[in-house]
Amino acid sequence: MLLDVQNLKAGYGNIEALHGVSFNVDKGEIVTLIGANGAGKTSTLLSLSRLPPPESPVVTCGDILFDGASILKTEPHTLIQKKMMVLVPEGRHIFGNLTVEENLQMATYPHRKEADRREIIAARAPEAARRAFKRR
Repeated sequence: MLLDVQNLKAGYGNIEALHGVSFNVDKGEIVTLIGANGAGKTSTLLSLSRLPPPESPVVTCGDILFDGASILKTEPHTLIQKKMMVLVPEGRHIFGNLTVEENLQMATYPHRKEADRREIIAARAPEAARRAFKRR
């Protein structure tokens, strides 16, 4: 099991947004979170991304295991650097004013050397463009 979320409870201040969410994802598996507005889909994903408050809820109970190890105390940038997981938000909240190329540059930021970043962008840009046009 690649990702195992166990009895996750989290909230914003005194408001509990997640009331014991549990699910798991095997390697190569695609899982969707479906529910009504306010059901906790976004709060669940924000909890997994380990972003600090106020952007994300505070996890008060449960555990998030990635490849068998708890990531509850893992910093968000470490999740990205170790290629564990990353949250790609929808909407216009983050980097909406940047071009596609600038967004790709931001995605490669964990790679310290500029030459490495350029190589990654060059390799992945055509694939990202194909996927974007395929969805339309």
